[in-house]
Amino acid sequence: MQSEEKIIEVKHLVKYFGKFKAVEDVSFDVFRGDVYGFLGPNGAGKSTTIRTLLSLIKPSSGEIRLFGKNLKDNRNFILRKIGCIVEKPDFYKYLSAEKNLEIFARISGADVTKKQIHEIIEFVGLKGREKDKLNGFSHGMKQRLGIAQTLIHDPELIILDEPTTGLDPQGIIDIRNLILQLKNESNKTVLLSSHILSEIELIANRMVIINKGKTIVQGSVNDLLNAQDLIVSFQLDNIPKAKQIIQSSSIKLTIDNENENTISVHISHENIPVLNKILTDNGCNVYSIESKRKLEDYFLKLISE
Repeated sequence: MQSEEKIIEVKHLVKYFGKFKAVEDVSFDVFRGDVYGFLGPNGAGKSTTIRTLLSLIKPSSGEIRLFGKNLKDNRNFILRKIGCIVEKPDFYKYLSAEKNLEIFARISGADVTKKQIHEIIEFVGLKGREKDKLNGFSHGMKQRLGIAQTLIHDPELIILDEPTTGLDPQGIIDIRNLILQLKNESNKTVLLSSHILSEIELIANRMVIINKGKTIVQGSVNDLLNAQDLIVSFQLDNIPKAKQIIQSSSIKLTIDNENENTISVHISHENIPVLNKILTDNGCNVYSIESKRKLEDYFLKLISE
């Protein structure tokens, strides 16, 4: 069951750089246990908002509360509870992974043993490489070590700004699985900024979309997507017959595309099994049902509007 405790509360955030308004009106709430997707096109104000959450820059106006406390008056208390990667993690490349984490632990004031550092290294999937120098690490390994760095002081909230940038498909999968581990095994709350929408759809339970410095929509990923018509492809044995059945049905839908063995329709989430039953009851063999990238379609629709 989702916690009702708010970890992050942002209300009407505004940030100017001189006369340029980078953030105009951003509001959202992150609850304990969320993997929260923070989405928007380039220039939407995502990185600026994240930097204000970390008190790296001061907002021009608006309210930021973390762990129930005002950021302005409780900065040190709040930052002790946060681990973050902004852009890319930086390390001493001629030192080992273990030594880098030891140095970071001393800088942050975290009281951790070598055994605990090894446990964190194992958690992020780098067991056996703790003595290796970082100049021999791949980009994906450095990203995983960056997440290990955020865990050194056992924070309650992890903020990751584009953690999969530049990674190959396997690296993206590794980071995705690690984020799910943070939520499910370590009970962390994760705020995840990413431009890879298919990844957000796989791991986030709630999200906000911002554009041109403003909040466009926020809420449960499932609720937001299920409220939209999906593009769903049905693979069938008789397209002409299926098309006739679809056009004569009373279900609200429109045909998007068709080819030799597949027909695609715009249809609501709840009507997919209804249409499948109508097709099979009327003698059409349905071999597969596939919905296209829902979040990407929804995102592009909102941004274009």
